[in-house]
Amino acid sequence: MAESTIEWTEVTWNPVTGCKKISPGCKFCYAEVMSRRLKSMGVEKYNGGFQIRVHPTSLNIPFTWKKSKVVFVNSMSDLFHDEIPDDFILSVFAVMNQTPQHTYQVLTKRSDRLLKIADKIDWTPNIWMGVSVENQDYAFRANDLVQTDAKVKFLSVEPLLGPVHLLPIKKLDWIIVGGESGHKARRLELSWIIPLRDMCIKHDVPFFFKQWGKPKFNSDIEDPTIDKNHPQHAKGGCQLEGQIYRAMPRVLN
Repeated sequence: MAESTIEWTEVTWNPVTGCKKISPGCKFCYAEVMSRRLKSMGVEKYNGGFQIRVHPTSLNIPFTWKKSKVVFVNSMSDLFHDEIPDDFILSVFAVMNQTPQHTYQVLTKRSDRLLKIADKIDWTPNIWMGVSVENQDYAFRANDLVQTDAKVKFLSVEPLLGPVHLLPIKKLDWIIVGGESGHKARRLELSWIIPLRDMCIKHDVPFFFKQWGKPKFNSDIEDPTIDKNHPQHAKGGCQLEGQIYRAMPRVLN
């Protein structure tokens, strides 16, 4: 377990590490960079760098937590990568089933694999299933997601790289939007964000705007959340037309 700086979770749990790029959103993968750093630090779990590895000894970690937590599962990988055996994926879900005191957030770009195995998964209410959508070309992942029996279905629209205007919005429970950070970050446009926000408002779907990524992308250069001392600081700020949007699914609220 590691405490997380990601605004929409509390801790991370990585029974799988490593991945391979699959779409434009992967170009500047933070997990790949972090895995190199951890390898250079001599962390055994990352001695293969970003090679895909399963870690059976990590499966029991959630049983050791004394207090309930909100957990981002596999922040350093994609649980539904085709190199990960079905049995191991189901073992990870079994741990989630057996620890209902925790809320688990699972996120994938491989919605086709998710659909193939979804009927084998016990979708207990503490499991939130999400997919990443970086532009309209990858909105099909959301259509795959809503075919599952997950009790909470969410989208991570980050990094947002272009307009996303067609989504099965009425079947979704939460949408996160955010811009890319880092020195090579790609631009985020206000005109891409507003339709997503308005779609959420219209259909009463909780909307979470994570960050602009860089101050130069922010449409409001006086956004107070750019300041690192602001209690709701995010990279590049997180204010959108004068408001901060940090809604969570109602099951957690």
